[in-house]
Amino acid sequence: MAEVLFYERPVPLNRTAHKDLRIKGVQNLKFAHGVHSVPLTCTEFPVAARDIPILFAGTDMANAGPMALLGLRQNENLFLDTDGQWAPGVYIPAFVRRYPFVLAEKPAGAEGDDFTVFLDESYEGFSDQEGERLFKDDGTETDMLKNAVNFLGEFQQHVARTRQFMADLQQYDLLEPRNIHLQRNGNVLNLNGLFVVSEEKLRKLDAETTHRFLTDGTLGWIYAHLLSLANIDRVGQRLAQREEVEAANATKN
Repeated sequence: MAEVLFYERPVPLNRTAHKDLRIKGVQNLKFAHGVHSVPLTCTEFPVAARDIPILFAGTDMANAGPMALLGLRQNENLFLDTDGQWAPGVYIPAFVRRYPFVLAEKPAGAEGDDFTVFLDESYEGFSDQEGERLFKDDGTETDMLKNAVNFLGEFQQHVARTRQFMADLQQYDLLEPRNIHLQRNGNVLNLNGLFVVSEEKLRKLDAETTHRFLTDGTLGWIYAHLLSLANIDRVGQRLAQREEVEAANATKN
């Protein structure tokens, strides 16, 4: 997964360097404006599938991973408005919600835990004067920071489960290429490098594998993904609405 997507200045969380750092609630998600997709864990599929297309993307099929398709043009998130407000009632991926914190793997041979907490120093919600403190006077973590770190830990567990999910899809050769072609105002939008689960191959699985997929949740995640593909048209509708606004603004100018 692209761990530091939209993190401009990620630095390791440090009890000394950040002892006076505070975080205040920022009521927008403007930092995610320029992303047209974000990684998704398989455990998020059932709730994300209601509104967002779930596809698999990568340089090739062997390296593909699940992602939420948020836009059809480069560097454009159609689920955010100009004020940075996420579309009401639409699921916000955990990849977005964990910001401005992130867990990153330590280099091989480094001492301590396998992961360390990073934060984005460019986040507009950080301050030395306003908001909740990250550390208490004695240097221990505040409840706010503990909750944030716990969320990162849970997210990392879901990432590990997603890797196993992808290994199963690869082992049984269940993925197939899917190119998305949409015609917009005389122009053709092509989204390449995408993959979906082949329903034909899925139906040919042996009974033992099918039963395992049913009991460990894999089958449910697969069908959530397949059902979500109908949302590609809904993302297209969001683009049409965005283009109408752009055309109206161009006329005014």
